[in-house]
Order: sequence, then C-alpha cells, then structure tokens
Amino acid sequence: MSISSRIFKLFFLFFGVFLIAAAPVHSDPVLDGLIDEALKNSPEIKASEARIEAARLRIPQAGSLPDPMLMAGYQNEGFDRYTYGEMQGSQWMFSATQQFLFPGKRRLKEEMTERDAESLEAMHELLKLKTVARVKELYFDIFLAHKNIDLLKDKRELIVRIEGLTLERYAAGKAMQQDVIMAQTEKYMLLEKEEMLKQKILSLEAMLSAAIGRHRGSALPKPLEPVYQPFSMDINAAVDMAMQHSPELKSRNKMIEAANTRLAMAQKEYYPDFALGGTYYNRARDFPDMWAATVTINIPVYFQSKQKPAVMEAKANISQANQELDATRLMIEAALRDNYSMLRSSEKLMDIYQKGLLLKSRQDIEQALTGYSTGSGEAVNIISRLKTLLDYESLYWGQRVEREKAIARLHAIATGLRDGGEKK
Repeated sequence: MSISSRIFKLFFLFFGVFLIAAAPVHSDPVLDGLIDEALKNSPEIKASEARIEAARLRIPQAGSLPDPMLMAGYQNEGFDRYTYGEMQGSQWMFSATQQFLFPGKRRLKEEMTERDAESLEAMHELLKLKTVARVKELYFDIFLAHKNIDLLKDKRELIVRIEGLTLERYAAGKAMQQDVIMAQTEKYMLLEKEEMLKQKILSLEAMLSAAIGRHRGSALPKPLEPVYQPFSMDINAAVDMAMQHSPELKSRNKMIEAANTRLAMAQKEYYPDFALGGTYYNRARDFPDMWAATVTINIPVYFQSKQKPAVMEAKANISQANQELDATRLMIEAALRDNYSMLRSSEKLMDIYQKGLLLKSRQDIEQALTGYSTGSGEAVNIISRLKTLLDYESLYWGQRVEREKAIARLHAIATGLRDGGEKK
C-alpha cells in the first residue's frame, strides 16, 4: 500500500469516528437519573424543605393566644404570727388572668407568617430549578472534557502514524529530521493535554457529586452526547413567561403581601389589648370567702415614639419590597436576554464551523496529504493543519455545550418551557 493511500485511509477513519460521534441521541437516561438524585438528596434542597416546615409551624404559634397567668398567694395581718382564721384580712388568694389581643391582630399575625412561608416555598421551587440547571451544566462540561479527550486520542493516533511515515522518509533521505521531531513533539503535547483534561474531569465530577448529594456512592457514568433540539421560542415570549411563572417573582410578591400585612398590624397596634382576670379569696372560720373579676387594658400613650414609627417603618419596608421586585424583574429579563444571545450566538458559530471552517480545513488537509505523499510537502504542514482542524472541532463541541448550558439556564429562569422552548 502506498504512503498516500495509507494516510487517506487513516484520515477518513479519523473523521468517520467524528461523524459517528455527531449522530443524534434521542434520550439521556443518565442525565435524568442524576437530576432525580439531586432533587432527592441535595443537602441544599433538604435544608430548604426543613426551613419551610419550620416556617409552617410558626403559623399556629403566631395566631395563638398568650399563655394564661395563674397566681397563688397569701395575705396576713401583722408580722408577729400567722393570723389565718383569726383576722378578717388574712386569706389565701388564687387568680387566673388571660390576655386577649384586639380583634383582628391574631389573624394578621397568622397572615404575616403564612406569607413568609409561601415566600420560602416559592424560593424552594427556584432552588430546585437552579439545582437542575447546575447538574446539567456540570454534566455537559464533563461531556465536553470527555469529547475533547476522544478527539485528542484520534489525533494522537494519526500523529503516531505520520511519525512512522516521517521516520521512513527520513531514513530514505526524503524528509528532514525536523519533521520527525515535530511529529514527536506534537504527540507528547497531546498526551499533556489529555492528562490535564482527565484532571478536569475529576474536578467536575467532584462538583457534580456535591450537587446531587452523593458522598461515596458509585462512580459517575460517562455522559452521553446532548440531544440537539431547536429552541423556537422568541425572547419576548420567554420574558413574558418568566414574568408570569418565575418562582423568584412569586416569592417577591409574597414578601410584598407580608409587608402590607405588617403595615396593617402596625396600624392595629394603636388599639389596646385587654386582659380578663378572676381572683378567689379563701378565708377561714366565720369569715366568708370572696371573689373579684378584673379587666385590664393597656393604653398606647407612647404612640409618638412607638406605634407611629412602627407604621412608618412598615411603609418603608413596603417601598423596599416593591423596589426589590422591580430589580428582580430587570435582573430576570437581563439574564434571559443574556442567555438567549448566548444560545443564538452558539448556533451561528456552530453553523460557521460545520459549513465553513471544518469543511475548508478538511479540504486543506487533503491537499497537504496529497502533496506530502508525492514528496512536495513537509510533515510540519500536515501537523499544523491537523492541529487547526482539531481546534475547530473542539470549538464546535464547546459551542454545542454552551448552547445546551444556555438552554438549561433559560429553563431555570423562565419556567414553563419544554426543551424546545414551547410552553408546557
């Protein structure tokens, strides 16, 4: 077999592997399993669930009456002896007092804590969405590292073969020693890059294990190629979807409702609370027992330094909550547009690589291989062109992964979207 036919055979074998790897995959049970595991075992999600449970348990506490007060005492006449039964004023006393809040206060206290709990529940949904997006991003990064290793291995195999050919030509006096050194140097550089990518995979797998809440479980499986699906939703429609369904906005709205309830509660504090009490006086012998009933009312005479500032504080908190809601809307829209632009930019770059740079680079390599097989070229030219081609392939897959990561972030921000960008 001639040198030219051997190189062309290796060349098309190499790109055949690339084309097979680019074939579409219709499902990814590996990623689905990791997402399910994260939603079940993530320490952050579990902590959020416990926080919500604690908030829910505060609701009945807030609406409960203050604890009743019981009193037992003794009244004696004189200091020289125990006069119970001898003196009319000597008696045992027993009383009970129950404080009642002004009508409407207990309901407002319950409503405040309920709104706080609902805000936490909305943030819990946001946390789950962000966890899913985080798992997807790490998963795609690990896939990209594995893909780059595969590309490097394919390239190294071809470089080893070219190294053998340069050695044959050098022995026959048809190539310079520089060609051999260049091929060998490139081979070791590829080994270096491969080891660096392996270390990166270990680091990413550690972060993914932390995200899914796995301590010392089974090894993480090798990621499958992400399924390419068109994202057809317009950015303005995605923004509208986010404004309607974003858990973060829902949480902010609940905060505003809680702030309004606190204002109503602060205004209610102008009205007095009251306490009902009853006392029983036990006396001995011929002295009859007595009883008494009391009503106690607190008078908010210090409203200028207490209730009035509290109302002003509540109004300031409402203003703050509204401003934070507006800031969150702007932040969400900016994040959506940023990731949407990343998505479209990645698609354009992928198209440039597929239809332009990769195609032209392959044609360039074919010409270089033809020239080298006839003795009119140098190995350094072929190696340089192969390096350029592999760089473009790596960039192509990098943009493919960036596109999938951008879609994952869009799903986390604009809930209610399917993978293709349609409404659920």
